Amino acid sequence: MIRSFKDLEVWQKSMDLVVEVYRLTKTLPADERFGLTSQIRRAASSVAANIAEGHGRTHRLDYLRFLSIARGSLSETQTHLLIAERLEYLTAEHTERVKELADSVGRLLNKLIQALARKS
Repeated sequence: MIRSFKDLEVWQKSMDLVVEVYRLTKTLPADERFGLTSQIRRAASSVAANIAEGHGRTHRLDYLRFLSIARGSLSETQTHLLIAERLEYLTAEHTERVKELADSVGRLLNKLIQALARKS
């Protein structure tokens, strides 16, 4: 039974994603602390935060809007990781776990969005 956003599997996985992103970005160059490191961390945190905020809304359409924002933040996170790879700050091997989590969160988000949209 879902009593709060913390009970949602998609939120739990998105929190795992945030933790992995923080671990991974510790390895980025120090001069990227206020650039790429900050952007990746903010984007990943935004996924979980928007899922939680949407769940706390009283209207389904608001919930769907925040889930859409979460999906956008997930794409932003993935893009920043690809930028870090292209700049050779990270390798594909380094980002594999984060990419797997991001894919999982994306699938769960899509399922939740579809389920809520059907109810509308």
